[in-house]
Amino acid sequence: MNKNIVRIGFVAVAVLLCSSWETSADVKMPNIFGDHMVLQQDVKVPVWGWADAGEDVTVTLGDKSAKAKADANGKWRTDLDKPAAASEPQTLVIKGKNTVKFEDVLVGDVWLCSGQSNMEYGIFNVVKKEEVVDTQIRTFCVLKSAALTPLDDTYFIPKEIGLDTSAGHWQKEDPQGPWGGFSAVGYLFGKEIRKITNKPVGLIGSYWGGTPAQAWTSLSGLEKEPALSNYVDGFKKMTDEQKNIFPVKWVDYVSAMKKWWEESGEPYAKSKKEWDVAVRKAKEAGQPEPPQPKEAFPRPANPGNVGTTTSLFNGMINPLIPFAIKGVIWYQGESNSYNGKEYGILFPNLIKDWREKWGQASSQGSAVSGRDFPFLFVQIANYGVTQGDPTRGTWAFLREGQTKALALPNTAMAVVIDIGDSKDIHPKNKIDVGKRLALAARHVAYGQDIVYSGPVYDSMKIEGNKIRITFKNFGAGLNAGKPADQQADLEGFEISGDNKVWTPAKAIIDGNTVVVSSEQVTSPVAVRYAWADDPKCNLYNKDGLPASPFRTDDWE
Repeated sequence: MNKNIVRIGFVAVAVLLCSSWETSADVKMPNIFGDHMVLQQDVKVPVWGWADAGEDVTVTLGDKSAKAKADANGKWRTDLDKPAAASEPQTLVIKGKNTVKFEDVLVGDVWLCSGQSNMEYGIFNVVKKEEVVDTQIRTFCVLKSAALTPLDDTYFIPKEIGLDTSAGHWQKEDPQGPWGGFSAVGYLFGKEIRKITNKPVGLIGSYWGGTPAQAWTSLSGLEKEPALSNYVDGFKKMTDEQKNIFPVKWVDYVSAMKKWWEESGEPYAKSKKEWDVAVRKAKEAGQPEPPQPKEAFPRPANPGNVGTTTSLFNGMINPLIPFAIKGVIWYQGESNSYNGKEYGILFPNLIKDWREKWGQASSQGSAVSGRDFPFLFVQIANYGVTQGDPTRGTWAFLREGQTKALALPNTAMAVVIDIGDSKDIHPKNKIDVGKRLALAARHVAYGQDIVYSGPVYDSMKIEGNKIRITFKNFGAGLNAGKPADQQADLEGFEISGDNKVWTPAKAIIDGNTVVVSSEQVTSPVAVRYAWADDPKCNLYNKDGLPASPFRTDDWE
């Protein structure tokens, strides 16, 4: 059986809910705790689990110790007091009526990596294992699951299923994931963080390709924003038929897929390969193509609807709370590109929701770190056919919606408008994405006074038949192209009068501003830059970071 195909095809899904909630005399721990894990340094670290009602539990890590008593429902929690960074392995001991030990535990910074397929895109699709794997970087890939109510624990694949996977557990030397290994963006970000801190890094990957932001937000979080009531209403009006696909019976699906592969998939793959050779030979000989082989029986349908409001928060985020983290990196938005204006409300709402659930929102006084945890995100890359009319396309509006989140404290955005792929929604350059997120982390999370962003639109001023644009984050100055690739002219600027007709414009760098004009627009009122799905644009700062797309108008 081809284990790689099994892993790519379906091992990424969740298959069995841990039975830690069941009544038992034994202390039980959530799956997020395990051998090889990394705990967050310099904050109070929550440790929690299940035991008999009233059972006393003691948690010990090195010289740190804390006690708890299980409540009437058998749940308990305590906090270890600010463990210091430790690159040498330690043992976390949880003792009640029984003793649970987790070996090879490090202490450093823990980052949650979440979003859709560009975050899920695996590290081994980008670089070879021997080039990147660092045993001081530990990864935990959350197995996929969707639920209508918040789950207490992540899923795991039990040995009896007979699948070769280590996902759903902390990994030391083999960063597992469903699509070519653990998140490339996440792991490369972790490599950069190691350079900054020289301390261990823990990466928790919770992502699912093709998923919208509303699926990653809690129901209570959505209920706090009236503008998002359509999602709340839709969720509450779900039919019994829709509800019956939850909880998703992943164990049945995985078992069925395993059977399909053994009985039909593997023989079909072999026959298909032989057919490809036969077709090539037939073409070379000028003969008709042989008939294509057919699968013995159809593969099982994938159950569930991963876009269902709040389902992924319930299945893949809630089980992680309140595990102590340094912050979040996020790469998502393509699945919400149909409504960028709404995303400008939905995405900040998600950030606030997660912070509140972790107890790290400024409005709560932040129980863990005393402030909102850093939330760093990637603005979606260029992709698709460049539209001649910049008012066409939807991705520019989504990018604008993403920038709305920058109004929240301790946020930063990595702009990648220059490293996408017009023909591939999953651009392969994840190295620069990780580096740009790490630049943002150096400033937001680690307090370094550096240039961490490209130019961001600040204000405009009409000067006769021209408009002057002022920027923030211009660093050492503005530039046409990257400093190593100086170009003569700026590209990507459009200008319009009050008729709302957009015209390609001449744009000139003047100090730390850009002056935009067109002979065809004598009374300009607005400017747009890189306002298309796949724009041709080249405004950077001299630090080599691209400007974010923007518009000065608010026209629909």
